[in-house]
Amino acid sequence: MGRDASSSDEEDRDALIHQNDTKPNYTPRRRSAFDIEDFPSRVPARRFNVSLNGRFLIAIVLPLLILVLFFFTDIHSVFSSRFPMLKLGSLDNRMRESELRALYLLKQQQLELFSMWNRTLGLSTSQNSSLTAVNSSEPKLSDRFFEDFKADVLEQISLNKEIQDVLLLPHQSGNLSLETYGSDLGNPGFGGFSLNRCRKVDQRFSERKTIEWKPKSDKYLFAICLSGQMSNHLICLEKHMFFAAVLNRILVIPSSKVDYQYNRVLDIKHINTCLGKVVVKTFEEFSEIKKNHLHIDRFLCYFSLPEHCYVDNDHVKKLKGLGISMGKLESPWIEDVSKPSKRTIQDVQAKFSSNDDVIAIGDVFFADVEQELVIQPGGPLAHKCKTLIEPSQLIMLTAQRFIQTFLGKDYAAFHFRRHGFLKFCNAKKPSCFYPIPQAADCISRVIEKANTPVIYLSTDAAESETGLLQSLIVVNGRVVPLVTRPARNSAEKWDALLYRHGLDGDSQVEAMLDKTICAMSTVFIGASGSTFTEDIFRLRKDWGSASVCDEYLCQGEDPNFIADNE
Repeated sequence: MGRDASSSDEEDRDALIHQNDTKPNYTPRRRSAFDIEDFPSRVPARRFNVSLNGRFLIAIVLPLLILVLFFFTDIHSVFSSRFPMLKLGSLDNRMRESELRALYLLKQQQLELFSMWNRTLGLSTSQNSSLTAVNSSEPKLSDRFFEDFKADVLEQISLNKEIQDVLLLPHQSGNLSLETYGSDLGNPGFGGFSLNRCRKVDQRFSERKTIEWKPKSDKYLFAICLSGQMSNHLICLEKHMFFAAVLNRILVIPSSKVDYQYNRVLDIKHINTCLGKVVVKTFEEFSEIKKNHLHIDRFLCYFSLPEHCYVDNDHVKKLKGLGISMGKLESPWIEDVSKPSKRTIQDVQAKFSSNDDVIAIGDVFFADVEQELVIQPGGPLAHKCKTLIEPSQLIMLTAQRFIQTFLGKDYAAFHFRRHGFLKFCNAKKPSCFYPIPQAADCISRVIEKANTPVIYLSTDAAESETGLLQSLIVVNGRVVPLVTRPARNSAEKWDALLYRHGLDGDSQVEAMLDKTICAMSTVFIGASGSTFTEDIFRLRKDWGSASVCDEYLCQGEDPNFIADNE
């Protein structure tokens, strides 16, 4: 187009020069069939002047005509009659119409989602009935998937409703409303199903397989627990109860002079109450019965390697210091602590049954006997309680008061093991010691799913680590508070029970209190490789508080940085 315009201008200039020239001087040239005659030679001079005058008049009259039309004609009515959907008079109206149209579409989407929801309910019923007809004892294979699917559908419905509310907010007043945009579609309900991504795990207590504990009144099993700290000893004690039931013996709880003060953290009477008979006795009760004849008739070792019974000479001296006499340590089989064999009830009965009145078995913490029975919710023994080994009533009440004071019903709990854990974890493949930023990311993902407002932190970490962790746990732009047990304050009454009973300041009581608070949480994140965490998982499973969102810290991930070994 630029080149064409330039050519026309040159032709016009040539014509004007020729018109004013007095002595035109033409040079004859040959004509081509495509030649066009010069404009001046075809148009008389006077007509050309008239043409210029016409153009001048049009240039003056046309703007005047436009001004007249503008002031005396309703342009809006003209265009709106031709194009009724194009409302030029009100941008606000158009925006409101668009928003209400979006509301209408969202409402339709919501109905479609509810339709899908109703279909899944029908599918669930048919699958359940068919599975029950085939084998009522078999768990439904698609339960977990189906529950997740239902939660996803409800989450989308909830999000849809939230969008509708936001869009509708500017239209609560004014002439426009939702009347012409689907208000008659209604608001279907959720059918009693609440949106909960971190629902409780169905432990199927009715399907639990158990054995009866029917001890003979004059036969005793002396528990020997030495491995690790309190959490290890509680697991060991639970396994000793199983051995005592298999061997039809009363279990003797160790003395605090050779073991922990179990009576400060556990309710021993609770165990007998749950069984409806005397199945356990404290060492003090046992010594009162035997009086001057505190003798272990047979001292049997579950593990023979790397040393008998996992018992050292110091522990033997402590037992003898209680006035207990005993024979030499025996090993009924070859069993290595580092490679425990899977054993059955029949194996235990064959190797550890005895007619002696008092036997001792040590240490059974690493024993692998009927693991599927032992790890069941509520344990392998028949009883009428949720669990046999649980915190004392004083600790339970104190935990509840702490929760009511600081946490509320909905909270997550996190066991953050750090002290001495770096070397322990790095010896494992893969390591379980995570950098603080990576740990914070993992925690934030769980909290986002659980939607809990606060986190209870059970930890031995330094303040430098917990401070950094707190600053990095951000969910949806909000820092989620980490709550730890504060130092005792007389103005606070949540721990008054412990204080009045002389239990405050006891490290084992405080550890059990931490376990109890974690076990009561909505969601729990534990430390892989920690028996403290494992005991919390046991309590959550037995109490029915376990969630589908429970997991180990950064479960399935390796640490993004691992230090070299020494």
